[in-house]
Amino acid sequence: MNVPNTSRILAAAIMASSMVFIDSTAVNVVLPILQRELHATIVDAQWFVEAYALFLSALILVGGSLGDHFGRVRLFLIGVIGFAGASVLCGFAQNAGQLIAARAVQGVASAILTPGSLSILGATFAGSQRGRAIGLWSSFTAITAAGGPVLGGFIAEHASWRWIFFINIPLALATLVAMIGCPESRDHEKVHHVDWAGAALATLGLGCLVFALISATGPSGWTPLDIVLLAAGFVALAFFIVVEARVPSPMMPLQLFKNRDFSAVNLMTLLQYAALGGALFFIPFNLILAQHYSPSAAGAALLPMITLIFALSPWAGTLCSTLGPKIPLVAGTLISALGFVTLAVPTIGGTYWTKYFAGAVVLGLGMGLVVSPLTTTVMGSVDTDHFGVASGINNAIARTAGLIAVAAFSLLVVTTFNRALDARLAGIAVSPQVKAAVIGERSRLAAAIPPPSTPSSQRSAVAYAIARSYVSGFRLAMLASAMLSVGSALCALVLLGGGLRPVSAPAPRSP
Repeated sequence: MNVPNTSRILAAAIMASSMVFIDSTAVNVVLPILQRELHATIVDAQWFVEAYALFLSALILVGGSLGDHFGRVRLFLIGVIGFAGASVLCGFAQNAGQLIAARAVQGVASAILTPGSLSILGATFAGSQRGRAIGLWSSFTAITAAGGPVLGGFIAEHASWRWIFFINIPLALATLVAMIGCPESRDHEKVHHVDWAGAALATLGLGCLVFALISATGPSGWTPLDIVLLAAGFVALAFFIVVEARVPSPMMPLQLFKNRDFSAVNLMTLLQYAALGGALFFIPFNLILAQHYSPSAAGAALLPMITLIFALSPWAGTLCSTLGPKIPLVAGTLISALGFVTLAVPTIGGTYWTKYFAGAVVLGLGMGLVVSPLTTTVMGSVDTDHFGVASGINNAIARTAGLIAVAAFSLLVVTTFNRALDARLAGIAVSPQVKAAVIGERSRLAAAIPPPSTPSSQRSAVAYAIARSYVSGFRLAMLASAMLSVGSALCALVLLGGGLRPVSAPAPRSP
């Protein structure tokens, strides 16, 4: 084996995955900036995240199969080029619609690129070298995921949010150069039937659900079309289950769910990552728009959480192998619930160290006890022939959980914000014209501003009412996350067994 070639392939896999991990964590931090500069509503801001997450969640399982069938290197390079091209479109977007469309293309490319990077490493390296290569891939991608929010906030504050997408271009070019001469590989031992029907139904079902939930956050509330789409989403997902039970090579083999522990840990994943994904979407809006943090400060606010997750995960994996999975998973999810409750306490004002630092630390302690045991337990509940598909299913469920949570939590936050704003505006002595203008702005949620006609003596009161109204919705979202974490703990306590064999977990997904 040519060591320089394999080193270049490893570097290419790390650089390509770093693009995905950076964008996965950096974009959330700059959502308030995107909303302000693109004059976007809160619905648009949701789609900045959801358009990407929808296609990644629905297609990531079939993305790995495509590489096995058509060639891992070929699909990987297509993913890299597609992601880079979509990043250029994101960076040049002039309005919300253009950015949403480009983010959707990024999601499709990411669903091809992400499983492709690991499958190439698996095909290139053997034995102990494979473990070392995947370990290095894990370490570097974990660093980029952790640094994404800080990098995103710094770039948005000192340059432009557009450079968060443009920095992918040199990474993509370096990846393509490093892959020159890489031999093609595919799985010749199996006849692959790509699960196109499953991929289409998963995309259609999740898309209808998300579209209905996000649309309902608009000024018209629930419309007949939203209800029809919601029903269509459930029907499509039901057909997805039927198809997965019948096709020869399903993207989600249902027989794995006959194992009680596998089903239990994936239900835990669904609840816990819904809690985390829903919370992480709204935290930047609170910090930047309501608390007036700079983008850099907002990006750094959750560093204690991310640092603790990566610092505690190896120890938590060892704890799982000695005590079994139930104790760390129950303890971790309950501590996470406490972290969400702690983040719900602060109002307007105060310093980061007295208001949000404790919540970030407690949440980090909880998730640090959860991430590695959760993945290890998934792997320990199946035989070695199903490690890859089991890990892929759990990853897809985690991403789907965040996708649905952002849409559902937004409905909760927007409803609470509107009611709170109406009540607070009723108690402020401003003209009907000013009140009407503010109400017209509330589709932008915390980004709403008092109209220029507002007298200076009343402007601060109106701005304070907007911020306080957002905090009311934010608090409810944090409490909803806490309830989901408690539900995850109950799943572990009641459904999860303790006799799972320890397994070295694959690379952690980005939080």
